[in-house]
Amino acid sequence: MSAPPDIDKPPQDLPPANPIRALRKSFQAVAKATRRGGNLMAARLPAPVRAALAGPVAYADMLFVDHGVFRLAYLNRHALTPRAWRSAQPAPHDIAWFARRGVRSILNLRGYRDCGAYRLEQKACRANGIEMIDFALFSRGAPAKETIRDAALLLNRIAYPMLMHCKSGADRAGLMAVLYMHLKEGAPMREAVKQLSWRFGHFRDGATGVLDAFFDEYLAFDARTPTPFLQWVDQHYDPEALKRSFRPTGLGSLLVDRILRRE
Repeated sequence: MSAPPDIDKPPQDLPPANPIRALRKSFQAVAKATRRGGNLMAARLPAPVRAALAGPVAYADMLFVDHGVFRLAYLNRHALTPRAWRSAQPAPHDIAWFARRGVRSILNLRGYRDCGAYRLEQKACRANGIEMIDFALFSRGAPAKETIRDAALLLNRIAYPMLMHCKSGADRAGLMAVLYMHLKEGAPMREAVKQLSWRFGHFRDGATGVLDAFFDEYLAFDARTPTPFLQWVDQHYDPEALKRSFRPTGLGSLLVDRILRRE
């Protein structure tokens, strides 16, 4: 007859606890509850109650669904020049901070989104007399020619000082910061591309490395045949060819898409 199992011994076949996975599951649970609460409020509660709860629900959505709780600790905020800033998605108190430093325009590189962070940003911009401009960029595809042209036009017409931001302040903010430094400040492209750097949370080995490949193509062409950047975009740049040739590494994709969970 076999001896009874030792109940004081922990089971040997259980996997070790994964604190990152546990934290992620906790945030997913809170996010799901926040969404359910918002849907319930919109569907069933009387209008006065909805109005009273709209602010707290928007904050909960920003903090837990949009991961804003991490941005409370680190906004990835940097001054490019005295008239331009870059950052991650700002909360209302961040927008007030920028307003006190003279910011007149906020360039939202995430575009329009039906979520708490967007509604809070709109409201805070109105309260602080800041123009909010939606200009959606994408970090995982070869930039379209029209996007680069439109960005150049936008940089010429917005009111300065300005803030540009995406969700994390790393990739789309980096792309726009390169364009700003080169087209508006006259920085050589080899200097401007330093705005796409690990220092700001950007990693060229993942899918977002297509942005580095885009500027690398221009620099290689310009070294052979000196050409203004926008002229190269109009006459020589081939987004489809870049899309076909670019290959992110597995490790980089794991870091950007699975661990950092970039938008």
